Amino acid sequence: MKFKTLMMLALIIISANSLVFASPTLSKNSTGKDVLTLQKKLYLIGYNITEFDGVYGAETEKAVSAFQKDQKLTVTGVVTNATWRVLKKIPPVAGRKLSDIPTTPVNNNKKSAGYIDTTKTGGSLVTAPYGKAFITSKQGEQIVATGKNYIGVPYVFGGTTPSGFDCSGFLQYVFKQNGINIPRLADEQYKLGKSVSPSQLEPGDLVFFSTYEPGPSHCGIYVGGGNFMHASSSKGIRIDALSNEYWRPRFLGAKKIIG
Repeated sequence: MKFKTLMMLALIIISANSLVFASPTLSKNSTGKDVLTLQKKLYLIGYNITEFDGVYGAETEKAVSAFQKDQKLTVTGVVTNATWRVLKKIPPVAGRKLSDIPTTPVNNNKKSAGYIDTTKTGGSLVTAPYGKAFITSKQGEQIVATGKNYIGVPYVFGGTTPSGFDCSGFLQYVFKQNGINIPRLADEQYKLGKSVSPSQLEPGDLVFFSTYEPGPSHCGIYVGGGNFMHASSSKGIRIDALSNEYWRPRFLGAKKIIG
């Protein structure tokens, strides 16, 4: 009995140690809080990171590759458990601290929450505030009209252009075309506007769903009549009903951004 007990304890210890080092694999076009954590860590330990947007782009990949080379790891540009383990052991360099890092997603330190090149929109951008309305009913209708121009565009993980969109990339792009700057990621977009019931929505308001992970992991634009427009992972940009048998049980919340 003692032998069996010792064996069981050993297995528990091994399992616990494995969990300590179990971290998500991240690579080009990965998105989310883990990518933002990675970007902050790379900055703190001295690498050239200016994009704190939770999107694993070219800059993040280059910094990861440089880190792997410096630490004599296999240079892949992909963050696996081996890279995470070494990252966690490296202390911050002198002169860099968390307070230097913006608290809202920033791209290239140019604007808050999802920098947009205004030369492409023909005018200046208004950055959307958290927690309150920031567009009119007319703007909401214009946003819906803009979004409908992209129906049929394929879904691309991490996509932010008409070549292919993911759900939050689609919203950010459509709002950009209407002169409004919103965050890049769904969980940040969920902080916009005021929570309301679906019956209070107007075209242009936002809807959110909990799909592959708890919390706001999918988003769309309300178009009226109980329907919303979004980037479906299987069918690209399309319009679905909130009452759809797939979406109804996954509905997380409605956000009114129209004042």
